[in-house]
Formats: sequence, structure tokens, C-alpha cells
Amino acid sequence: MRGPGGRRGRRAAFLAPAVLLLLAALLPGCGLTSGSPMVDDVEPGSIGRGRPLEGAELTVTSKSFTENLILGAIMGIAFQAAGADVLDRTGIQGSIGAREAVRNGDADGMYEYTGTAWITYLGNSEPIDNAQKQWEAVRDADRKNGITWLPQSRLDNTYALAMNRGSFEKYRTRTLSDVAALSRSDPGALTLCVESEFANRVDGLRGMQQSYGMDVPASRITQMDSGIIYTQAAKGSCAYGEVYTTDGRIRSMRLVVMDDDKHFFPDYNAAPEINSKAVEKWPAIAEVLNPVTAKLDNTVARKLNARVDVDGEDPHAVALDWMKEEGFVTEG
Repeated sequence: MRGPGGRRGRRAAFLAPAVLLLLAALLPGCGLTSGSPMVDDVEPGSIGRGRPLEGAELTVTSKSFTENLILGAIMGIAFQAAGADVLDRTGIQGSIGAREAVRNGDADGMYEYTGTAWITYLGNSEPIDNAQKQWEAVRDADRKNGITWLPQSRLDNTYALAMNRGSFEKYRTRTLSDVAALSRSDPGALTLCVESEFANRVDGLRGMQQSYGMDVPASRITQMDSGIIYTQAAKGSCAYGEVYTTDGRIRSMRLVVMDDDKHFFPDYNAAPEINSKAVEKWPAIAEVLNPVTAKLDNTVARKLNARVDVDGEDPHAVALDWMKEEGFVTEG
């Protein structure tokens, strides 16, 4: 699933639906026992004009990893600019708690990932090989759960392989098909650094190799922690490292990401997931969030994530800066 639970929520993606329901039952109130008001001094910019959410009391939640914290703050700041009082309950550990909070009304909204919802929460075993159709399927299926999905962003936080600039200049691979061709023409050139789970998942290394006709001997594959992979790929200690497409370290370490030209990996597009009762009461939620979501893509995500993960800035402050820079909100 995307939208990592700890660092990466796809880890829970293939839990059986029955297990997920049990875990949800064991999370009374989804752990949302506290929160604090968002008190950003913002006014409408290009969104929120006329303050259409004046009088609304909305609770925003998120998972606990960098990107989702930033997205949760972005949602809350947008609501504030439109006149709402916002309670900040972002940073829920794992994915199930945040999702359940929106479903049962303990929270009004969050940014969730379509692949996460389709596979993890809705119990499907195969992703839909089209980002828009997958979003539509999630939107339609989740109506019965009291959840409304607003239009998705181009931000797609999924698996990829990446290499440093020196290796790219040497091998000139741009796609996973190119990597597969290299594995056949020059087997000694190909070394992979991957997480242990990725190495053993059908939707990870094994499936990728099968889909692309890639033949990498086990002796050329090194398993390691996700954080170390980025460092080793940047150094060139491995020709290719398993990465996540919106990770800020891609930008800061100047890694080159291989295009998944056969679209093997699932789409994990971020989109607002809103409690349906909240949308019914405050339909302006959609008009407030849609322009913001439309601006989100992988380039934006990498830049914002890097400010937190590389530069050590606060996720909320990073979100606020971006909202002002884009003109969505203005200083109060």
C-alpha cells in the first residue's frame, strides 16, 4: 500500500481484509484521543474566497511519514483559509488508524493513496492498470463505506529503480526495459540494492524480473535497509537501488529514476479521502481542495519531502510555505 505505515505504508497492503477488520476493531477511536487546533494566520488566496467553510469545525488526520504529514498540513491550511476551525490530528501511526478515523467520523479528511485503498482496504489482489480507472474504482467502491474520494493528484508514490549520474552516463538506461536488456547483454554490470521485503514480494523484485524478462543472479542482489539503499546507490556501490518515486533523497542525491515503461508497479496516487457526511454538510470542501490537489506531482513531493528529510525542516512549516508560494493562501 502506499502511504506508508511506518516509513512506507505499503507494508500492510497485502494483509488479509479479515485481519485489517480485526485490527480496526482493536483501535478504539483510532487512537485519536488528542489533537490541537491549527492556528495558521492565513487568509484566502486563489482558494477559499468568500470563506465558504465559515462555521465549519473540521478534523484533519494523516499517517506518520513525512509526505503524508505534509499533505495533512496542506489540507488543514486550505480549510483554515476557507474559514474553518481545524483540529490537527495528523501523525497517526500506521495506515489503518487514520483510514478508520475518516471512515467512522473521528476525522473529516486526509490524503490517501489509491493503490492503498484498492488493495489494502477494499481487499483486491490486483491493481488496475490505469491510474484514472483505479481512482474511479476506489471512489465507487468506497461510497458504501461512507467515504468520498475527491479527484486525485499526479503525485504517485510507488516503487522504482534509480542510479547515480555516473552510472547513468555509463549505461544510459532510462527504463526498466533498458535495465532488462542490460542484464542480458552485460550481466556483470548489473547490481541491485533492495529491501528484503521487496526482494521477496510478487509485486516487488520477483514480479518485476518476470514482467521485464530481467535475469539478475542472487549474487548480484544485496538486501539492506531502505535508508542505506539511497546512500549506496548515490555512491555507485550498487548500479541500481530500489527507491520510492516521491522520496526527497532522489532529488538531493541527484539519482536518476528508471521509467516503469510496462507499468508493472501499482499506482499510488494521492487524493483527498473525505468522510461523506462532512462533504454533504460542507460541499465547498471539494472546491477548496481540488485546485491544491491538481498542483501536486512527484516533482513537488520530492522537493517538499527533501526539505523535511534532508534539511530537517518541520512538515507543517514546509506545507505552509508551499501554500503561500503557490498563492493558494495569503498571510493573515
